[in-house]
Amino acid sequence: QVQLAESGGGLVQPGGSLRLSCAASGFSLDWYTIGWFRQAPGQEREGVSSIRNFPHDTKDYADFVQGRFTISRDNAKNTVFLQMSELKPEDTAVYYCKAVGPYYSGGRYYGNTYWGQGTQVTVSS
Repeated sequence: QVQLAESGGGLVQPGGSLRLSCAASGFSLDWYTIGWFRQAPGQEREGVSSIRNFPHDTKDYADFVQGRFTISRDNAKNTVFLQMSELKPEDTAVYYCKAVGPYYSGGRYYGNTYWGQGTQVTVSS
């Protein structure tokens, strides 16, 4: 069964840290680009960070998380992580991961698109 599953969310105080995990089952993340997105109540879903290893190992971050969040992958565990530090109340949202692949052409990945169910992150004192 093909599945993406996020975990690691929770309640944290401002300035704290959390590490989110996005674990894939039923397919390999090696040939996929993985993105983290978030959606706060009443707002649209927005991109947070992404990682891909083709054609080059590349990591991208939204301006609002630059320097605070770090994306990484563990191929052996078929998992992508989002280390979040210096969390702010405005980081409160449901965080989702998305995988697109396994084909790559013309500067973009395509083929299959998978979303996880989301994990809640709440930053509050």
